[in-house]
Amino acid sequence: MITYIAFLRGINVSGKNKIPMIELRELCENIKLQDVQTYIQSGNIVFKSVIKSTSELERLIAAAILKRFDLEVPIIVKTVEQLSAILNENPFASNDENIKKQLYFVLINEKLNIEALSKFRAEVFTNEEFSISDSCIYLKCSAGYGKAKLNNNLIERKLKVRATTRNYKTMNKLLEMVG
Repeated sequence: MITYIAFLRGINVSGKNKIPMIELRELCENIKLQDVQTYIQSGNIVFKSVIKSTSELERLIAAAILKRFDLEVPIIVKTVEQLSAILNENPFASNDENIKKQLYFVLINEKLNIEALSKFRAEVFTNEEFSISDSCIYLKCSAGYGKAKLNNNLIERKLKVRATTRNYKTMNKLLEMVG
């Protein structure tokens, strides 16, 4: 069994795309995922599976959500090792609690288009810094993510990828949950 973390995009936001966590856990158990746990209402699932493909798990969970809730929800699945690497490679890592509150992780699982990436790297966002890896776009939003121009929607639009964003606290809590 492999331990995974699934990140659902855009559920339970401003009363839209409602999926109660207890029902999400039950749904995951019904599709044979093991030791299912959720963390907060934004759609974070920790689970175990014998399936070795993250893309297969993404399709499986998305299809089950579509069938049960009639919602098309983008899902990104990472292994514990991948999540650990994302956190360890954070270029903005700091022990300063105020800086930790400014850190966000935009998770991706698609190859970035070289041309779009080149244009994006040239952009400047006031009070915002970013760094790009193959699986994550790291954000440091000095004025807070709520006021950030550089957000998930902009990244998806400019880089033509599916993405979902989590803050530092959530990412660390999920890693803590997997032991």
